Amino acid sequence: MISQKWTKLIKSLQLKKFRKAEQLFFVEGEKAVLEVLASGWPVKALFGTPDFLGRHPDATIAAELAHPCTAAELEAVGTFASNNAAIAVVQLPQYAPFTEQPGDWVLVLDQINDPGNLGTIIRVADWYGIEHILCSTDTVDAFNPKVIASAKGSFLRVKLHYQMLAETLAKVQQPVFGAYLGGESVHQLKLSQTGGFIVLGNEANGISQALEPLISRRITIPAFGDAESLNVGIACAVVVDNLKRLSAL
Repeated sequence: MISQKWTKLIKSLQLKKFRKAEQLFFVEGEKAVLEVLASGWPVKALFGTPDFLGRHPDATIAAELAHPCTAAELEAVGTFASNNAAIAVVQLPQYAPFTEQPGDWVLVLDQINDPGNLGTIIRVADWYGIEHILCSTDTVDAFNPKVIASAKGSFLRVKLHYQMLAETLAKVQQPVFGAYLGGESVHQLKLSQTGGFIVLGNEANGISQALEPLISRRITIPAFGDAESLNVGIACAVVVDNLKRLSAL
């Protein structure tokens, strides 16, 4: 069973302040938990149904850290409405400070508030081989349970750095592309080099005024219908796909 101590801790990790204080977060569901276990990230505790633990004896960690429990217990302490597999309590990673590398594409997120959007963006970055995402300090926390659920296992391979964006972008050497409703069409861009920074703004307000002077090129996704705008996760995928394609030509 899941003890009262662990129940209280796991529930507390739904809040950023407790994740920061404990330096822990949790991962739910069979596929995501198996990816974490295979990744080598430090897992502090594993709670799984007897069925899950029995089917994955090679994937589970040391027996003293693996605790059998019921699906009802997993659902009571986690955020999933249905979880008949496992929850892993994992140590937060410590990343080295971000360093610009010539030729690399880097995503820059300016106050992205929705956890689902951030999770989607992390998956897009992983799909296109983007290793680093720079986030404003007021962007939603990467280890929010909803972000982890939306990102699937991609959070294991993409590093998110929370910092003052204006200070960082003021020092970079590569172009800074800003996604706007008006600008150069991503279908017709001419690139003189591979790599750069792709800035995506807040869901409601776009890129903040403080970052506007640091944008080298304003880019846009041309519309062929009447929608006012695109979801930022979808916009991210379209922009990245085009920039990666054009830089490969």
